[in-house]
Amino acid sequence: MNRVSIVIPNWNGRELLEKNLPSVIKASNYPGNRITEIIVVDDKSADDSVSYLQKEYADKIKLIKHTKNRGFSCAINTGVRAAKGDIVVSLNTDVSPKENFLKSVLSLFRDPDVFAVSFHEPGRSSVRGVFKDGFIVHEPNKEGDIVQDTFWVNGGTGAYRRSVWIALGGMDEKLLSPLYWEDVDLGYRALKRGYRLLWDPNSIVHHESESTTKKLPKKYLQRIQERNHLLFIWKNLTSQNLLRRHLAGLIKRIVTGPGYIRIVFMALSKFGVLLKQRAREKKEARISDEAIFAKY
Repeated sequence: MNRVSIVIPNWNGRELLEKNLPSVIKASNYPGNRITEIIVVDDKSADDSVSYLQKEYADKIKLIKHTKNRGFSCAINTGVRAAKGDIVVSLNTDVSPKENFLKSVLSLFRDPDVFAVSFHEPGRSSVRGVFKDGFIVHEPNKEGDIVQDTFWVNGGTGAYRRSVWIALGGMDEKLLSPLYWEDVDLGYRALKRGYRLLWDPNSIVHHESESTTKKLPKKYLQRIQERNHLLFIWKNLTSQNLLRRHLAGLIKRIVTGPGYIRIVFMALSKFGVLLKQRAREKKEARISDEAIFAKY
């Protein structure tokens, strides 16, 4: 029987915790969810998140405090390493789950090839991976009522098999911190090793997307997102044919958008780390890039 650990990364999210943590506590009391612990990892918040949690939830959660701000992926990794559950559920502070949101999810993990399951945010669905104009993008499928394979499991609303997470090395905090593309990267690495990612229409959660990131400058967020998109591709794409197409698409972006060269140099500044990560992916991947895109 799978045991479940909830991991919630927090950064200046006191108001969101006050709003959404009660629904997580309620879900933890629902027997079918099999939740044995709730771990909140505070990423050196500057607000009163820590004192609030210590005062209101000391007996209901395990609180881990970072001594410096290290970013989303690092906070999640910290929580997963500390977790005792076989299945780890990652929930952002802006997520409120339905009371029985894990009841159907846990049965999907009976298949040993399933690494992760994405929850159902009403109005959203599973996604397919597409190689377009030299870049890897994800596009939504039609929202349905059956379990579907998905290219991406949202890092703020997903359940993961902890043993596989640990074997993969978790989210790539060295290359992709502080945020963006770390969950796509984790899922893609699992796909290339032969695991499955699923979307469950019955696991309902409500998500106020980007409630935390809206506090940061938009231009900064855009640059980090574009940089990490490049790093994700350079790290994981091993097909020579697709790499040639990516190079053509990259040149086109540089020529048509002069400011994009800055993004390229931002990515190149991490090239040393990138090469080590890429070497591991080339060694351990069992499924080709083409096979993954053909599936979707």
